[in-house]
Amino acid sequence: MGTCCDWLSSLLPLLSSLPSHPSLQPSNTALPELAAAWRAGFFAEIHYRFEHKLPAEDIDVTHRRVLDRLLAERSVGLDAWDDEVRQRLVSGWHDQKGWPDAAPALEKLRKKFFVVVLANGTTKLQLDIAKSSGLPFHMLFSSELLGFTKPDPEIYRKALRLMGVEPQNAMMVAAHAYDLRAAKTVGFKTAYIYRSTEDVDEDMQAVQNDVDVFLDGRNGTLECGLGALANLLDAEENDLSTR
Repeated sequence: MGTCCDWLSSLLPLLSSLPSHPSLQPSNTALPELAAAWRAGFFAEIHYRFEHKLPAEDIDVTHRRVLDRLLAERSVGLDAWDDEVRQRLVSGWHDQKGWPDAAPALEKLRKKFFVVVLANGTTKLQLDIAKSSGLPFHMLFSSELLGFTKPDPEIYRKALRLMGVEPQNAMMVAAHAYDLRAAKTVGFKTAYIYRSTEDVDEDMQAVQNDVDVFLDGRNGTLECGLGALANLLDAEENDLSTR
């Protein structure tokens, strides 16, 4: 989510369809700001749990807790957005559409490579996102399934062991610098896809210095982001085959 899927454009129509509230008018920036704060709050929660060695929890539980806190801060009570409305919002994270470059790039990549999801969250979340987005992955590895949470190095090692792949022959592709920094310690090659919705507080120059490949995925064309990565890897493989 974020790297391959545009969660913001997927979530905003649902937010806009909910009962109106003075604090959350569709005509201003309140709804995008709520969505961005919700996403940031989720990351803060999973990093806090990891750093304090707390057990992982269902992503829907985390999303609901963060949502309740954000709505309380905006004086949106259960009388305005009740439990049913809030659960609809939480379920909205399971219904995502891909970035324009994602599907064609993955179709191209999967002809030569295993294309695998390795992400925090539940397997149910990943299945729902893969179904709603139509993105053609070979395999879905969730933190729930593997028993470890990013950025624990063991989640990357376990995925490699299950696939029978050496780290130097694997590339971690993400729009999240923390993910790539962790994967690199295990020996992965790393490719960063710069998305407008992700890593808003990161220094992009520092990110470029930390990864092997940095690609801009913000302009919405088929050739940006993952499309550029597919073209790059195809060119590199063709170059090696002609030597």
